Amino acid sequence: MSNYHIKNFPEYFHEYRKSVRNPELFWEEIAEEHFLWRKKWDNVLSWDFTKPEVKWFEGAKLNITENCIDRHLYTNGDKTAIIFEPNDPNEEAQHITYKELHARVNQMANVLKNKGIKKGDRVCIYLPMIPELAISVLACARIGAIHSVVFAGFSSTALATRINDSDCKMVLTSDGSYRGAKTIDLKGIVDEALESCPVVESVLVVKRINSEISMKEGRDFWMQGLLDEASIECAPEIMDAEDPLFILYTSGSTGKPKGMVHTTGGYMVYTSYTFKNVFQYREGDVYWCTADIGWITGHSYIVYGPLANGATTVMFEGVPSYPDYGRFWEIVEKHKVNQFYTAPTAIRALAKEGVSHLESHDLSTLKVLGTVGEPINEEAWHWYDDNVGKKKAPIVDTWWQTETGGIMITPIPFSTPTKPTYATLPFLGIQPALMDENGKEIKGNQVDGRLCIKFPWPSMARTIWGNHQRYKDTYFSAFENMYFTGDGALRDEVGYYRITGRVDDVIIVSGHNLGTAPIEDAINEHPAVAESAIVGYPHDIKGNALYGYVTLKESGEGRDHDNLRKEINQIITDQIGPIAKLNKIQFTAGLPKTRSGKIMRRILRKIASKDTSNLGDTSTLLNPEVVQDIMDNAL
Repeated sequence: MSNYHIKNFPEYFHEYRKSVRNPELFWEEIAEEHFLWRKKWDNVLSWDFTKPEVKWFEGAKLNITENCIDRHLYTNGDKTAIIFEPNDPNEEAQHITYKELHARVNQMANVLKNKGIKKGDRVCIYLPMIPELAISVLACARIGAIHSVVFAGFSSTALATRINDSDCKMVLTSDGSYRGAKTIDLKGIVDEALESCPVVESVLVVKRINSEISMKEGRDFWMQGLLDEASIECAPEIMDAEDPLFILYTSGSTGKPKGMVHTTGGYMVYTSYTFKNVFQYREGDVYWCTADIGWITGHSYIVYGPLANGATTVMFEGVPSYPDYGRFWEIVEKHKVNQFYTAPTAIRALAKEGVSHLESHDLSTLKVLGTVGEPINEEAWHWYDDNVGKKKAPIVDTWWQTETGGIMITPIPFSTPTKPTYATLPFLGIQPALMDENGKEIKGNQVDGRLCIKFPWPSMARTIWGNHQRYKDTYFSAFENMYFTGDGALRDEVGYYRITGRVDDVIIVSGHNLGTAPIEDAINEHPAVAESAIVGYPHDIKGNALYGYVTLKESGEGRDHDNLRKEINQIITDQIGPIAKLNKIQFTAGLPKTRSGKIMRRILRKIASKDTSNLGDTSTLLNPEVVQDIMDNAL
């Protein structure tokens, strides 16, 4: 019988060996023992990476919301499912029990049905981090509609692209949203987007900021009035395990976003099992992932994974800096958070402000810390470990992608010995491979290459919406019979994996392949540096040279820039070698980032190459204003 809760390192190895020797049996046991199925599968797995086609639990019937809500009602109905912490610390937090969540999801599901939404229809959700966002995701799943959540910070152009790509019949939004001290006119953005979205039939609007907005007769409806008239009973639509659950768009290198399609049965099994083990969740714990549900992290590890385990999951509407940089720690103390999962970008921003904001809060409830979204640099890792976890709460540095649906390489807390900057070992059932440029697998340890996965796992995306050829070309054409992650990785002497960044962030300088991540890690160890980004630019002699964008901490802002440049290049020389020295170092007020915290290197590459004629849509950035500042001060 498979163990649902890994307790120590020998047990991890025992279960891992089992999971790769006979993956079908391993996942079948987990699926059978821990979930509610209306009909059992006829076949656990069929797959062919050449097509590519993957099917898990074929023929099984289920509804994921019965697993996330209904089955907890009898044993844990009065337990808090969701703690909603508003943007304004003076506004009272909401505690939504499993019984209340059941009633609210059913009401919302009935509203969707009453507006003509049926199984297979696509619904675009463009909402802030308020309870209605999680509820609408689950309401779609309840009736078999396919949800497409668009982060409520994207521009009208980006929103329209996503609505049209998947032919969404309905948009769920709000009058506006709070972001720190600012408000954002979400309804206005939706109205602008819908000027070019003829397929949308109705817009349901949640009242959040009580602003004056325009409502289009016959198309726009206030959500609350519809909910008040809806029944709290709604029978779940019975779905096939391979029916689509949601579409989630991820940036494409060509500019056109890719609508990754995730299906129902395998996604449920994998996200639930990873959540339980990666965070070592125990009954009674309070878990908080700071991501937005607009990203895959929020889908898998705020909504589906935690709720399938009957957990208490925190939803935070605000930002870490409002009203001050102690907000995260105030929330940890207030709700007695046990597991805390955030991005390295947030950790670096908080570290830049020092420890005074931490010291006035009791963080003793924290048992597990997590990082997600990008590889964490060593300095940030140690700051997190020393000051937040007090060296008692292990850090799970998780590697995964929108495409993978769930965590793929990670420590298991209290089992896997951690190592700063290393995601360590593959999760159960995951079979990584490092490949060279010629398509050969690189065996052994102390090696690096392109990170691929040899064997399917239950939560992997099945296709790109409306474009299976692009799915094949992007993920399955670089290496035969392998899923190519697009990332580079190294494997150390004990087999631990360290993600070195996107392979397209590998710069060839004088014939040497230089990954940007190790260079950035070295730079970020300088006591005056907050963060950095490296790109290549054309060079007459070297082919490419390295251009560094460096943001300083407050303590470094008065320093002589020429001396700092010398010191930074000396660190790079010492840690990597003189070949990796930067030709140009520009000091910046900030780096352009996506809302999920990823640095937009495409923009930085263009500025470094003095090609700023077409930077693309910068409105979707977290901080679009820094782009002009970087251009004005380019070297």
